[in-house]
Amino acid sequence: MFAVIKTGGKQYRVAREDRITVERIAGETGDIVTINDVLMMGEEGKAPTVGAPTIEKAAVFGEIIEQGRGDKIIVFKKQRRKNHRRKNGHRQNLTTLKIIEVSPTGRKPKAAKTTSAAVADKAVATDEPVAHQPAAVDTVAGETGE
Repeated sequence: MFAVIKTGGKQYRVAREDRITVERIAGETGDIVTINDVLMMGEEGKAPTVGAPTIEKAAVFGEIIEQGRGDKIIVFKKQRRKNHRRKNGHRQNLTTLKIIEVSPTGRKPKAAKTTSAAVADKAVATDEPVAHQPAAVDTVAGETGE
């Protein structure tokens, strides 16, 4: 199933497991975002459903992979024969999304299964101990507790 969504003033054709880069969406890495502006939905071999302008109740759910910035562009303005020149630079704030689910009913997807590696990576990033691992026990040489 695919959908055409609108975000940041642009339209994107997305399907499950796609990765897209859109204009900045508020949230932290790992957050699940909902995009309700679904303009069209369809499946292979079937006629697509087109909204007027959007499809009610339809939603696309995505996970924020990265918050970053785009390449720098140069904005150069000049008026000839007037000795007028202006040079500015611009870097757009961007968000990379991984599409989790395209839902025609707007029902949220089931919680994503987290692997132990993903939990450990998140714990390392936040300097918190991993909940499912036992704490390390320090023993002094010669003391065995017997």
